[in-house]
Amino acid sequence: MKMEFTKMHGTGNDYVYVNCMEQELPNPGAISEYISHRRFGIGSDGLIMICKSDVADFKMRIFNADASEAKMCGNGSRCIAKYV
Repeated sequence: MKMEFTKMHGTGNDYVYVNCMEQELPNPGAISEYISHRRFGIGSDGLIMICKSDVADFKMRIFNADASEAKMCGNGSRCIAKYV
């Protein structure tokens, strides 16, 4: 699978950011686990998807390196503000 991404660092955490405004990623938990591996993947603390929202300009979905979905990440949000 080919995808465009941006890797950003925010006060101790680094995440891979994917613009999903046009199309969502299939199985984002598995993708996060795969790309987060520091030796065999891109290397990160997880994956953050920037998606469409019905109530705001965008919404974010955060997946940790273990494939679990997080509710919030302050350092990740900081980078999203710069990205968007």
